[in-house]
Amino acid sequence: MQSAETVLGVLRERGRRGLPLNELYRQLFNPQLYLLAYGRIYANKGAMTPGATRETVDGMSLRKIDEITEALRHERYRWSPVKRVHILKKNGKTRPLGLPPWSDKLVGEVVRLLLDAYYEPTFSERSHGFRPGRGCHTALREVAKTWTGTTWFIEGDVADCFGSFDHKIMLSTLAEKIHDGRFLRLMRNMLTAGYLEDWVWNATLSGVPQGGVVSPILSNIYLHRLDDFVETVLIPEYTRGRIRKQDTTYARVRAARDRAHRRGDRATARELRRQVRGMPSVDPRDPGYRRLRYVRYCDDTLLGFTGPKAEAEEIKQRLAAFLRDELALELSQDKTLITHARTQAARFLGYEITVLHNDRKVTGGKRSANGTVSLRVPGSVIKARKRLYTTRGKPARRPRLLNEDDHTIVSTYGAEWRGIAQYYLLAGNLRSLFPLLWVMETSMLMSLANKHRSSVTRMARKYAAVIDTPHGPRKCFEARIERTGRKPLVARFGGIPLRRNLDTVITDRVLVPGIIRHKELVTRLLANRCEICKDDDGITMHHVRRLADLHRPGRPQTAWAELMARQRRKTLVVCRSCHDTIHNGTSPQLTQYSLESPPR
Repeated sequence: MQSAETVLGVLRERGRRGLPLNELYRQLFNPQLYLLAYGRIYANKGAMTPGATRETVDGMSLRKIDEITEALRHERYRWSPVKRVHILKKNGKTRPLGLPPWSDKLVGEVVRLLLDAYYEPTFSERSHGFRPGRGCHTALREVAKTWTGTTWFIEGDVADCFGSFDHKIMLSTLAEKIHDGRFLRLMRNMLTAGYLEDWVWNATLSGVPQGGVVSPILSNIYLHRLDDFVETVLIPEYTRGRIRKQDTTYARVRAARDRAHRRGDRATARELRRQVRGMPSVDPRDPGYRRLRYVRYCDDTLLGFTGPKAEAEEIKQRLAAFLRDELALELSQDKTLITHARTQAARFLGYEITVLHNDRKVTGGKRSANGTVSLRVPGSVIKARKRLYTTRGKPARRPRLLNEDDHTIVSTYGAEWRGIAQYYLLAGNLRSLFPLLWVMETSMLMSLANKHRSSVTRMARKYAAVIDTPHGPRKCFEARIERTGRKPLVARFGGIPLRRNLDTVITDRVLVPGIIRHKELVTRLLANRCEICKDDDGITMHHVRRLADLHRPGRPQTAWAELMARQRRKTLVVCRSCHDTIHNGTSPQLTQYSLESPPR
């Protein structure tokens, strides 16, 4: 039996060399891939959320892997319809979210590993969504560093992208590289499994389930055809010329300035120098110069064009026609815009993108700002964030946190501030986040003051701290929980230097690691030994959603819960008998070995 690393390595090499796959379905019989998939997704929040059935990650075992592989071997595996729920979007509308049962999540993760290993080397360098080592920041940094001189931004957003994928086009795209009928049938059955809404089955005539683990890689495979069209057709057609022609008026004035300087006429040279710095050095309307640039993050696309608006409109129409005719997708009319780069701002991945123009910004004797791409924090984002911590326009306490301890309150505010501050480190107007920082800080101190029946000033003095950062000491707020024999738990709010950093990177989760090792969880499962009674009959994994759930008020304290809390783990390897007694509400007897030395 080949290891998971060997299987994925072979697929990556075949993808890199452009070789087709003939026996991909056979790889689904490899238990090592399921153990790898289990170690990757067991900690996800959705792992403990039931779908159409009551099956969750709780009760996972090697026997379940054997049952799944046996069903796949004889083509008896059937995808269950996903349970559909609706989540609220920022604009007040809702988005459907699919909740598959655990077995489908596990098989889906294995399928995703196989597809991602093969297709990742073939994807475009301009695609940044759901790929290892890439993310929102890599896409934005590419725009900021290489799109200098852009005149028009063409913002593209596919309407209902995940729900609009045509199944025939999807399967035909997969069939171009995967010459395995059994694997293609499995993918077709997954796409057409349907969904349950209010416990009524509905057919899925198009699209892939949002929330499914396979959906991101399928979207990249589907939209790779768009990347290929832009790179091989649009960019070559709308890119020409090495440099712009020099502006004749600028050249004439600069020559007059040089002559005045040589003859010592400083007043005339100074006046001509002022005129030169207010004139374009090259012809901005040069018909022999065009540039088209492109970047995509999932279904959000952005094109930067240097040229007349009429050609930008033409590019937009050709893009919409390709999506409609070749991929059966429609561009969202509300979000697909042509934006003038200097006077307006394009919206992409939560940033505002503009092109600067400032003749007075001179570095090294030359104008250094003109044509430079600027990333900014949108004012609407700051206003929306402020509303979460204010009432009637003023900072307010958050009642839902009042029953939590101080560490949790400070940690909650700290995580929220850290998320937005680190995401916008690419922006040039980071100082605009200071008002939001003040609102969040005041709201946090008001929540603590209300909890302790104290004042904001006293809470500020109590939790004030100073930490060292690469940019010097910074003030922040800390809440500590001292622990005997261990480091204290520290929750921190603030202390993040708001300094622009174009090299900052927040990438998506690495999908195909270079070196694959078993998680400790998988190692414990493979040990085939109950951590309670030391039996080896029907070993399964017991999961809980949170460690805090083990000590809820009114819940009797059990020995197995005490063992999980002492080990600081949300999992426990148990035999069939112990697992049954746990779910029956009783407590299995712990051995002296379990109490004194929890197994590792």
